[in-house]
Amino acid sequence: MPPDAAAPAFDPDRLARSVRRLTAADPGFATAFGAFRSLQRDKVADVQGAVAAIVADVRRRGDAAVIDCTATFDRLTLTPDTFAFTAAEIDAAAARVDRSVIAALELAAERIDAYHRRQPVEHTRWTDAAGITLGARWTPIDAVGLYVPGGRAAYPSSVLMNAVPARVAGVGRLAVTVPTPGGAVNDAVLAAAKIAGVSEIYRIGGAQAVAALAYGTATIAPVDKITGPGNVYVTEAKRQVFGTVGIDSTAGPSEILVVADRDNDPVWIAADLLSQAEHGEDSQAVLITDDPGFAEAVIEAVADHLRTLPRAATAGAAWRDNSAVILVRDLAAEAPALVDALAPEHLELSVADPDALADRVRHAGAIFLGRHTPEAVGDYVAGPDHVLPTARSARFSSGLNVLDFMKRTTLLRCDADGLGRIGPAAMTLAKAEGLDAHALSVSLRLADRACGDAV
Repeated sequence: MPPDAAAPAFDPDRLARSVRRLTAADPGFATAFGAFRSLQRDKVADVQGAVAAIVADVRRRGDAAVIDCTATFDRLTLTPDTFAFTAAEIDAAAARVDRSVIAALELAAERIDAYHRRQPVEHTRWTDAAGITLGARWTPIDAVGLYVPGGRAAYPSSVLMNAVPARVAGVGRLAVTVPTPGGAVNDAVLAAAKIAGVSEIYRIGGAQAVAALAYGTATIAPVDKITGPGNVYVTEAKRQVFGTVGIDSTAGPSEILVVADRDNDPVWIAADLLSQAEHGEDSQAVLITDDPGFAEAVIEAVADHLRTLPRAATAGAAWRDNSAVILVRDLAAEAPALVDALAPEHLELSVADPDALADRVRHAGAIFLGRHTPEAVGDYVAGPDHVLPTARSARFSSGLNVLDFMKRTTLLRCDADGLGRIGPAAMTLAKAEGLDAHALSVSLRLADRACGDAV
């Protein structure tokens, strides 16, 4: 028998120690860090063509295409009459959920609602020095579709994080789609929708659900925007229907960056890192610390956790393939630039003065301040939204919020005197661009005003 034939297929110690180690003081650090930052984590095959075919089919055949796709991909036979869950089915599902889970969902909904109601939505109007009245108003989107993953990756918390701010914004219609592969229903997802006040819930998923929401079918009315996470097919479908409808983002794999000094419990920090690694093998967890001994203690604690976590294989693969432990000499001096370069979805600052460090960070989806603020509370009950920018998109985008479910309309008013002050410049620019009707629409009013003055 070969010497390693009896070795276990899953070795937490070997897997935990295989994580990348980067040291800022090393001569090759810049190159190694750049390669890590550019790591391609989404290793799925190209699905653009397959998704385009599904989207086109749903757009052409409507309900019939949704029925065929659901039978093929979810092994579920539907008719238009059974697309939607009935009120009785939703109530029955909610009744089957453990009361402690219901209580937790209700607490989460209350906190999410309270947080989002404090977000400023300001209607403005003023008159400037030229006598022009200017302003802006915010109005809710009429209809929003919320995609909720089903099957193995079913997250009732995501229902709340999408539906509650939409309700706060005043969205009139919210339609949920959730796949039920083989007919399997996640009762907690339906319970969360009920708590959020959503009654329009369809048992369909995948690219076909996104297309149905975007273009509508005989049974499913179209929406104006689609939000919510999904697999690569869902993400690509959202990308393809964008323009017909708005979308929240094309989110990538989950990620967490923890900046921690030696005064932390390494067991805590290891658990925080794995809390995002367990989402998928393409997730990423990064530790930045200034203490080599603490770094090794965290790595050992990761191995210990992997011996007992149910999703150890998934979390371990993400830790091995996509994650890193970065050693710096001075956290205050070096960590902010590294954080901004990675622009993480979740950033934990487990240091003595997290506020001072946070003030120097520009790019992060959400920042968790202090040793007793694990990222997990943000995923569920803290209040801020857990739908956050991934794949370094925190450099230019923000987490989901009330304004994502609203649109701003600008307002302006000129009287005759005000148009007289700014109209000639508008005419000059219109003529410079060769748009003579633009200039004419202004000049006619100015000429009329001049005639009136002459009389």
